[in-house]
Amino acid sequence: MIKFNVQNLNIWFASLHALKGVNLQVQANEILSIIGPSNSGKTTFLRELNRLNELNQNFKMKGSVEIDQHDILDIDVELLRRKVGMVFAMPAPLPLSILDNVLYGARMQGIRGKNKLAEIAEEALKHAYLWDEVKDRLSESAFKLSGGQQQRLCIARTLAVGPEVILFDEPCSGLDPISTAKVEDAMLKLKKDYTVILVTNNVKQAARVGDKTAFFLSGELIEMDKTEKIFTAPADKRTDDYIRGKFG
Repeated sequence: MIKFNVQNLNIWFASLHALKGVNLQVQANEILSIIGPSNSGKTTFLRELNRLNELNQNFKMKGSVEIDQHDILDIDVELLRRKVGMVFAMPAPLPLSILDNVLYGARMQGIRGKNKLAEIAEEALKHAYLWDEVKDRLSESAFKLSGGQQQRLCIARTLAVGPEVILFDEPCSGLDPISTAKVEDAMLKLKKDYTVILVTNNVKQAARVGDKTAFFLSGELIEMDKTEKIFTAPADKRTDDYIRGKFG
């Protein structure tokens, strides 16, 4: 089943042509890894999937992005962002308890009832592989958590509002190897219930978790294929050069 269908997507920020004629499809319940050097358009592409680029007043786009065969421009933006959640590079817990962090979005949606909220929090924390580490300290400040735990808390907060898609924008860039492994484990388990799209500068991470991998360069999608093929027999020499560390 196709989750996203992107057709001839072009994006500008004032005179900067950030994405150039991108065409791709993302299947439901898969992990798509997106790789490429800095300023290749990876994050711009990711942010377009839930219309975050519109926050830039110089933004302009042509082409189309569909989710479940509906143009994202025809969907209420707040509803879209609940459906397509995003986890950013640096964890940003709120100055609240661990529990209140997880439930912030759910409460904003009007969900009430102590038992219902407790159920949502436990499920989200379990999906983020954090429950066992925090279940006895839910009333503590989220700032007492380690960096890796804070990132998984942000994943739980995203999951608590019931998304269908989770966008990860370099979620492990500031984490140690052990924390990175835990976030990657969470991603691999999440694809059973969610569609996951990961932007990463770590090609080894892309290879570890991605079902498919897309390589972006200078705003263009150079190629996209099954991850094993991208990393063993890419169709384009530029992809091979990037993976081998010859540039980037």
